[in-house]
Amino acid sequence: MYRQFLTEARTVNPYLRIIGFTATPFRLKSGSICTPDGYLNHVCYEVGIRELIVQGYLCPLITKAGKTKADTSGLHVRGGEYIPGEVEDLMDQETLVDAACAEIVDQTQTRNAVLIFASGVKHGEHVVSVLKTKHGIDCGFVTGETPSRQRDAILARFRAGDLKYLANVNVLTTGFDAPHIDCVALVRPTLSPGLYYQMVGRGFRLHPGKTNCLVLDFGGNVLRHGPVDQLKLKERVAGNGPAPAKECPECHSIIAAGYARCPDCGYEFPPPERSKHDAKASDAGILSGQVTTTKYTVSDVSFSVHFKRGAGPDAPRSMRVDYRVGWHDYKSEWICLEHDGYARQKAVQWWKRRSHEPVPESAEEAVALALAERLAPTREITVRNVTGEDFERIVGYELGDIPPRVNEQALPVGALEIPFGANAVAAEEEIPW
Repeated sequence: MYRQFLTEARTVNPYLRIIGFTATPFRLKSGSICTPDGYLNHVCYEVGIRELIVQGYLCPLITKAGKTKADTSGLHVRGGEYIPGEVEDLMDQETLVDAACAEIVDQTQTRNAVLIFASGVKHGEHVVSVLKTKHGIDCGFVTGETPSRQRDAILARFRAGDLKYLANVNVLTTGFDAPHIDCVALVRPTLSPGLYYQMVGRGFRLHPGKTNCLVLDFGGNVLRHGPVDQLKLKERVAGNGPAPAKECPECHSIIAAGYARCPDCGYEFPPPERSKHDAKASDAGILSGQVTTTKYTVSDVSFSVHFKRGAGPDAPRSMRVDYRVGWHDYKSEWICLEHDGYARQKAVQWWKRRSHEPVPESAEEAVALALAERLAPTREITVRNVTGEDFERIVGYELGDIPPRVNEQALPVGALEIPFGANAVAAEEEIPW
């Protein structure tokens, strides 16, 4: 319908221009909707999930892997996705359904609205039955075959808060809006990053009293696809490469693959085993200590006050700087103006290269000045990777002109105030030194 309408509209007016707005710039099967020969052929502006969460427009997600997980290694793939019948047979095992339902109930005691994604109709009915018979829970259930009037009634109860648990099969991934959802349970695996994004995306909306959305993953989707703000639009193929995320064996948190210690419970991961070879050639260093450097063009820079996880209220904070260098690709550094010794000296040097304003004493003041455009813009950064080290480092910059110094009295009212969301916790990564 869209193509027919636009074709006819362009016939009437050959100067027609088309602008698209979307939260999901890809389709579950066909990939990106912006292609050189398509109606939408150029991305003129983008804002990532990370920025929207930090700025207070989206709700943060927290993730836990199911204690009992299905082994998907034996599933076959057709058209870039697991074969549905095989997936349902795998996920519908009695022990797995019982364990998943028990964990869902245990983890959602303090949650308000739980949306469950099942692998098929039979599997969904099994989940609903176990929740009712073994846990005394009323769980709604909708599929593509549910009559419209019945489906509307169930969704109305869920939105009104009369129904806490709602299971579905392939009908509430897109176009379903229930902002109070604060838990999404993925009781199905998928190879599609788009479907994965759509499912967890049901929990992004803000709602009064909702501080975050818990994602319970029983299908290994987070480990398979990685952080939802760093999705690869190209369909992934099976392989033996390292997962983009990993699961803590103690608390079952899903964390970035680079962590040596779990930030939630402190578990120390053993050193990774080295594979004999990868699926494709790499430009990474082959020997420990080998250095590789890469230059990136910076399209945007964001600033936030960073609080180290577990630190006391009087602990020094830092200013986190995120450089956007690609489609949802960021490089970060932490400027430790409130620290002592070498960290403070390095922060002072960083500041003086970019600003004529006095060096701030606090991270909050530094962020306020940065947001007031008192720093030279960053055009390009150089990132160094050392084989065997956990963190990459930004070692070079191409900067624009330093803004002239401005008296505080000359700045507009509120120019040195941090806008809503900018002083939130930017991330939970440890400062890499």
